[in-house]
Amino acid sequence: MAVDYAVIVLYLAGVLAVGWWGMRRAKSKSDFLVAGRRLGPAMYSGTMAAIVLGGASTIGGVGLGYQYGLSGAWMVFAIGLGLLALSVFFSARIARLKVYTVSEMLDLRYGGAAGLISGVVMWAYTLMLAVTSTIAYATIFDVLFGLDRTVSIVLGGAIVVAYSTLGGMWSITLTDMVQFVVKTIGVLLLLLPIAVIKAGGFGAMADRLPHDYFAPLGIGGQTVFTYVLIYSFGMLIGQDIWQRVFTARSDRVARLGGTAAGTYCLVYALAGAVIGTAAKVLYPHLGSPDDAFATIVKDTLPVGVRGLVLAAALSAVMSTSSGALIACATVAHQDIWSRLKGAARARRHPAAEAASGAACGPQRAEPDAAPDEVRGNRLFTLLMGLAVIVIASALNNVVEALTLAYNLLVGGLLVPILGGLLWKRGTAAGALASVAAGGLTVIGLMASLGVLANEPIYYGLLASLVAYVAVSLATRPTDQAVLTVWRERLAGREDAPSPLSRV
Repeated sequence: MAVDYAVIVLYLAGVLAVGWWGMRRAKSKSDFLVAGRRLGPAMYSGTMAAIVLGGASTIGGVGLGYQYGLSGAWMVFAIGLGLLALSVFFSARIARLKVYTVSEMLDLRYGGAAGLISGVVMWAYTLMLAVTSTIAYATIFDVLFGLDRTVSIVLGGAIVVAYSTLGGMWSITLTDMVQFVVKTIGVLLLLLPIAVIKAGGFGAMADRLPHDYFAPLGIGGQTVFTYVLIYSFGMLIGQDIWQRVFTARSDRVARLGGTAAGTYCLVYALAGAVIGTAAKVLYPHLGSPDDAFATIVKDTLPVGVRGLVLAAALSAVMSTSSGALIACATVAHQDIWSRLKGAARARRHPAAEAASGAACGPQRAEPDAAPDEVRGNRLFTLLMGLAVIVIASALNNVVEALTLAYNLLVGGLLVPILGGLLWKRGTAAGALASVAAGGLTVIGLMASLGVLANEPIYYGLLASLVAYVAVSLATRPTDQAVLTVWRERLAGREDAPSPLSRV
């Protein structure tokens, strides 16, 4: 394994070097949080594919293929479908808003009344997403070096926290491009064909496995529906995904680059399921389906290639982990800390705040060049990263944590976000009622039926939709001045007032 170890160590050193280089480019808030909003189509599509295809998509996707056959592709397939829908129908409008967070979009659309509570929900989602990604290091570093679980989490987490804190989104973007290339070569070009050949080809695989392994819905129709509901819709509204949309140089880049990334996800989904199916032929009695990826890599690949493929798995985990981390830090700083600090200042000096607002008039889009803004966001990235490592070291059930995160996100925020984009009659009161009804319903049903039950997200979405429509129709329409600013920002007029002026 000496050659494989050398490949992994060189890869990790390279990631840190790229992160250090990215620090030199992160000179403004826009650079640190959204890579200056200037990514072209190639870099945008590569980094978007990198963030959505994490450890769950790679190790978990192969595990589902081992357990269910080709229909195990549906989880990652649902992610690809969600990314395609986001890119085709919504990304151009999202990119034109020129905001930093989903909650700022809600502020802009509803007049500043929904930001804090939506920020708390989004922060909880991004935190748990970062935690579950970080836990995956335990599996990979155990395979690589036989390290203790906690040591593995601290080691992997420290590397991600280091380059994310140094350069923010620029470092993450540059490392994600490296990770995208490594992942494509390692999984699609090397592991996939070698696994199929070792299993005897598709004909031999079909002869040795049950027919259900090759049925499109072998995993179960209800499971497919739940995957689409959680993961496809989750792609439409997650801060980690939107923050990548904000990096696009133009709305055209966001639409075309995202479409390319979504198509790549569909190919990756099928590849993972095929690799898992081949592993079932080669190792029919593994203790856990999630062991399939590591086992087939260790036993079937030659020296050097094995190290590259394990680096590809590490790449998948690191890209999702870093994207979730900066999203978590951005929400914590922009949507929670800044709002609470502003509210406290207003309570201490109400007259001064009112006079300042009257003198300054409508606030325009924020200047990007304040060094203290970069320092503040860098500090929050470091603090959130340390919190993620601590929580990941103490948490065991990854699936439950990830399900909890997506249930809260989709159940609480899907309706008010899509409602704001698609229905002009939606109001701030309706949005708040929707978040509360959906979130509380999801939490209550998960507590009574179990975190992994399907019913919480079904009934949570229904409660959220009913509350949004009913309360919106029962309250006064959104002020026309607010809607005018919203339409101007959707049209790409960057001089429209910032949503932060309403905090």
